[in-house]
Amino acid sequence: MSSESLHAKLADALRERIVSGALAVGETLPSEARLVEEFGLSRGTVRQALSALRNEGLIEGGQGRPPVVRHRPMGQPFETFLSYSAWVEQSGHRPGQRTIELARRGADAVAAAELGLKPGEPVVEVLRLRLLDGEPVMLERSTFVLDVGRLLFDFDPDAGSIYAGLLAQGVEMAAATHTIDAVAATDEDAALLEVPGGSPLLRERRTAGTADGRPVEYADDRYRPDRATFTIANARAHRLAFARTMPTSGATP
Repeated sequence: MSSESLHAKLADALRERIVSGALAVGETLPSEARLVEEFGLSRGTVRQALSALRNEGLIEGGQGRPPVVRHRPMGQPFETFLSYSAWVEQSGHRPGQRTIELARRGADAVAAAELGLKPGEPVVEVLRLRLLDGEPVMLERSTFVLDVGRLLFDFDPDAGSIYAGLLAQGVEMAAATHTIDAVAATDEDAALLEVPGGSPLLRERRTAGTADGRPVEYADDRYRPDRATFTIANARAHRLAFARTMPTSGATP
């Protein structure tokens, strides 16, 4: 197994301990020497794994200071289909958002295909920065079909959940498909999320629709990986559970 695979395997093992709570927020990680002994790896490989976790924001410390757990994720199944704002509030945190742009324009090819439109047909696009306890977590780019999107001009998207605002006007999101991958931060992403240009971001692409099966929103949400992860869990005779996870309130951003 390559050195890169070995340090990734160790990083995964330590990440799992943090996620499960076996290593609590504020707790010191095992020493490099102990990790070398436990996993049978070289000190250099151990340091690479710790560096990866440090870059993700899960641990802090180094250069003579023992690494300490900085964040432990919390989860909420996507099957409940909560909006970001509702999910954050129910998790005991303070949601926030800043609308960067709300505009009517022609649909691009990707959004048009997802929404069953022709490229160039009018849609409403929204770009918002989503916050968790005042810190940037996710950049939300949504494209709505025109009759739904025009309702966004009737309320302040900075006031809270767009889904809640649409529901109040009779539009209820009832189903969605999600695709998760990784992308490099564009210059705009980097500036708004306060990360270096080209940094890896977790991307969730979502097509959401109403109960009658009509797709009304296509979204491209980009998360800072140090502030959010996605977990899929399944078990025999049970439905697939899909969870979005973010830091606990005890962590320092």
